Amino acid sequence: MLELAILGLLKERPMHGYQLSRELSAQLGGLWKVSYGSLYPTLRRLERDGAVEQVPGTEAGRTRKRLVYRITPEGERSFLRLLEEPPSDTQAEDTRFRVRLAFFRYLPPDTRIRLLDRRRSALEERLDAIKDAIAAAADSDDDYQRALMEHGRAATEADIAWLTGLIQRERAAHGITAPVGQRRRASATLRRKEHTA
Repeated sequence: MLELAILGLLKERPMHGYQLSRELSAQLGGLWKVSYGSLYPTLRRLERDGAVEQVPGTEAGRTRKRLVYRITPEGERSFLRLLEEPPSDTQAEDTRFRVRLAFFRYLPPDTRIRLLDRRRSALEERLDAIKDAIAAAADSDDDYQRALMEHGRAATEADIAWLTGLIQRERAAHGITAPVGQRRRASATLRRKEHTA
């Protein structure tokens, strides 16, 4: 995840490590804060792999130059591979998806739609599992457990609605129509929500 964010920022312009650590927080909406000390091992690994390279930096003082990094053509390819990486069904994937989403502008519209739809499908599966867990815990006396499950359900439904909106806007902006199966699935989901409301 850190590799993706570093490569995405260096795709925009060369930066030194301190700039990278500041930009990570600013660009990713405070998802995480990364110190230069924790960036350095990842930068060195990316440099060894040929994904980034050092370029002459500007004078930071009279005697010291800053190490400035830029992305290489191999880094560009790695960046796109990381952006399109298949999701895993873990809580860490939630953060990974947000980081990837921050750099979706570098992908073609049809790829963005495919990745957004894949994420929505994973959340729909998660929602089904949450609903099953809520039904199984219906007789439980633990109000906090049920409240936590309901919160998870509401948050997942909100994320699905948000992704659906992103997909619809992307399709409208680029004139990409939904395949017939997806239109049917969206209608079925809407009918299911109307019945449960």
